[in-house]
Amino acid sequence: MDAKQEVLARIRQATTDITEKDPLVDTPVTWTYGGGIEMDDVVGTFQEKVEDYQATVVRAAHADLPTAVVDGLKATGAAESVVVPVGLDKDWVKAIESAGLTVHVDDPQLSNAQLDKTDAVVTAAAVGVADTGTIVLDHEDDQGRRALSLVPDRHVCVIRTDQIVSDVPEAVQRVKQAVHAGRPLTWISGGSATSDIELSRVDGVHGPRKLYVIIAED
Repeated sequence: MDAKQEVLARIRQATTDITEKDPLVDTPVTWTYGGGIEMDDVVGTFQEKVEDYQATVVRAAHADLPTAVVDGLKATGAAESVVVPVGLDKDWVKAIESAGLTVHVDDPQLSNAQLDKTDAVVTAAAVGVADTGTIVLDHEDDQGRRALSLVPDRHVCVIRTDQIVSDVPEAVQRVKQAVHAGRPLTWISGGSATSDIELSRVDGVHGPRKLYVIIAED
């Protein structure tokens, strides 16, 4: 008897007392996909999980978002230039320009070389996942194309409290329309980081080194 046959034999032996062979009938599933999970504080859990990834998270009222965006850029070290998607809130853009930073709107599309020379990117978001501390971009006009959030070294991202959900299945339901429309999704869990076989951490290999998240409160 080889290993596969031995494993199958043990499974058959362990399940001899199961009389109902239909698993759906034997163990009814009452959970609905995409319905979310129970969580006392969805926004607070999201903030805690994002911070676990060594990202910075702040909260700001909607009226204070322009100032919060500028503060985020300064905190990450952006000193000269910022790229923004074409649909980004105009008040945020004006605040960035008033702070003395050069704003490059991605219209027409900037080259990868131009993006690489830009200090930071500012985007909105589609969904936040509290259970995993993940931000999802569905690349609407206020988020721009994928290269914007991957090439610059710093990312300031604004997400509303009503965009934060409990878990991944619930988030998938939120971005279903974007998937059907053929748009890509970018899932961000902290700043970009990887490690080699010796576990030496290297930041910024696959995207921005620094992630600064602003939670826009009602």
